[in-house]
Amino acid sequence: MPQRVVLAMSGGVDSSVAAHLLKADGYDVVGLFMRTGSHGESEERRSKTCCSVADALDARRVADRLEIPFFVLDFEREFGRIQDYFADEYFAGRTPNPCVMCNIWLKFGRLWDYAKQVGADFVATGHYARIARAADGSTRVGRGLDRDKDQSYVLSGLAPELLESILFPIGQFAKAEVRALAKGRDLPVHDKAESQEICFVPDDDYLEFVRRRRPEQETSGTLVDEDGAVLGEHSGIEKFTIGQRRGLGVALGAPRYVVQIEPTSRTVTVGRKESLARPGLEASRFNWQGPTPDGPASCLAQIRARHHAVPAVVEPLADGRVRVRFEVPQPAVAPGQVVTLYQDDLVLGGGWIERALAE
Repeated sequence: MPQRVVLAMSGGVDSSVAAHLLKADGYDVVGLFMRTGSHGESEERRSKTCCSVADALDARRVADRLEIPFFVLDFEREFGRIQDYFADEYFAGRTPNPCVMCNIWLKFGRLWDYAKQVGADFVATGHYARIARAADGSTRVGRGLDRDKDQSYVLSGLAPELLESILFPIGQFAKAEVRALAKGRDLPVHDKAESQEICFVPDDDYLEFVRRRRPEQETSGTLVDEDGAVLGEHSGIEKFTIGQRRGLGVALGAPRYVVQIEPTSRTVTVGRKESLARPGLEASRFNWQGPTPDGPASCLAQIRARHHAVPAVVEPLADGRVRVRFEVPQPAVAPGQVVTLYQDDLVLGGGWIERALAE
């Protein structure tokens, strides 16, 4: 009997080609669309997200073309947790990462639960990443071949015991090759535009979304400089993220950036660009995909999706925390974001940034 794979199909070209590759490799593929409650039907939404009804129809068309079974599961209630988390983090003065949460809770949480219910051996997605064996024998997430599309950063939270049951079929391909494969197989989404924004914020107006989600919150406060001098008032700390330059609401005559957000006092501090540089960070809820080091260990650290991983040293602490020190200070270390650590091209682990180190 062929091994069964449950594949998350979003209606995009990446998961569609993943379905084609898995079937070509002899797997018994079951396509699954995760219904999240994001139902917008406009052309703008269709071109920017991966959660609309139109996307579900695209996924079904691909499944029909490939002659694989296809199902839609209702994950709307679970997806509401991600939206609540997204809003609550901004109101706490932190910068959320909903894609990481979606991977942990849904794509490799609920999806794997469903896979086990239907007797599947694997769960698969269209991520640009790999599953690889490290020299120490551990199974890790590895960077995708196409570095411009690599998504391993958002997969560092996957539990190591799940990795043997995960497949990333397109991780060995460049994006151009994926589109060529889709066109060669005459898949109807071969030229579909990529999703860009957070799927539940298609107009990229996250501020309106979080305020609508939590209309009762009152977080207005004071904008100050690095010496504590009051520069003005702001209408809510949810407007700001560490490193932000535009939309500060005050004219200062020279570029200034958000360098600190203090949720208790609702104080937002702005300063010079050089004030953003920090020597390291502390992170909590750290998930080790490789063996936990006995002491300080060299690694590469990536602190946001578009950050180039830099040389660093990680030191395990108590209670699932780590301290990471960069070889060269890095700008805009934002609490709430994820730090993913690498050994060469393989994920060592990842956790949630709690604070930037001052020295």
